[in-house]
Amino acid sequence: MEPLISMGVLALIGVAATIAGASEDLESDIGSQSNPNSQVQLAPQMAYPHRIYNKAISGEPPSNALMCSIGAAVATVLISEFTISPLFALVFGSLIAACVHGTFAVTATMGRCASQSRFKQPIYLDMIRSHTPAIMGYAFITTFCVLVVSYLMTVVLGHPFPLTMLAFIWGITVGAIGSSTGDVHYGAEREFQQFEFGTGLNASNSGNIVRYAESGLRNGYDNSWFCAKFGGPVTGLAFGMTVFLGSWITTIFDPAKGLTMGWLSAVAGVVIVFILIIWNWKMEVDARKSFGPYKEDKAEEASA
Repeated sequence: MEPLISMGVLALIGVAATIAGASEDLESDIGSQSNPNSQVQLAPQMAYPHRIYNKAISGEPPSNALMCSIGAAVATVLISEFTISPLFALVFGSLIAACVHGTFAVTATMGRCASQSRFKQPIYLDMIRSHTPAIMGYAFITTFCVLVVSYLMTVVLGHPFPLTMLAFIWGITVGAIGSSTGDVHYGAEREFQQFEFGTGLNASNSGNIVRYAESGLRNGYDNSWFCAKFGGPVTGLAFGMTVFLGSWITTIFDPAKGLTMGWLSAVAGVVIVFILIIWNWKMEVDARKSFGPYKEDKAEEASA
């Protein structure tokens, strides 16, 4: 394949992965399927009933792996057995996956709220009707973009893994990145914004999440609106860089062309990892210098 075509495909893969990462994080925020979801689940037991969609049936990695695997399996059957257009097959597979995810979301949030009736946690049917289509929409975007990435890698770049296997792997990856990168913005900055940022969560404050929005009671829409400013885009950037850089290395230094190219690809991967580590360290040091030391450090300096 011409190098120019390969780089164009890589660019398209990077864009699709970036969109998938952003939509995955916002989907988990509006439905509260992130690590901070444990605080949403705990809130009624601590006498803090809420109107936040509470759908976590599993962690984000297995949930997204299931979505993407279902979409890829449906698309594969349509393409191979019914010779349907790949674009239509990917769209239809993503639609089926979104419907399955929506079903799980409804049963999960209704079951969780019903189990907390003893703590006076109501089941808000209007919230379920309004949030579920948005959750399914985000799930559709995430699944479709992951399927586009997997299809291009399989058909155009000649990846040895089948479409369903690649979609499964990238589904776990996007869920893991969303669970680690976007959760800080949703949990520490949004759920507990009434407490000073950076102080940690005292055990006595467990479940004391913010339940009031800028106007009215807070719900998943408010969380999604807030996280769309930074948490979602950062998650998309992280997943996009992961997919693009990983594919870029094996495209420029194709291991199939010999042992030498295989070693070069491994070395290039190690170099990129070291560059990212140093970059991250420099940003952390610069932020610490710009915004000052922590209060503990100030107290230690004053005592010294």
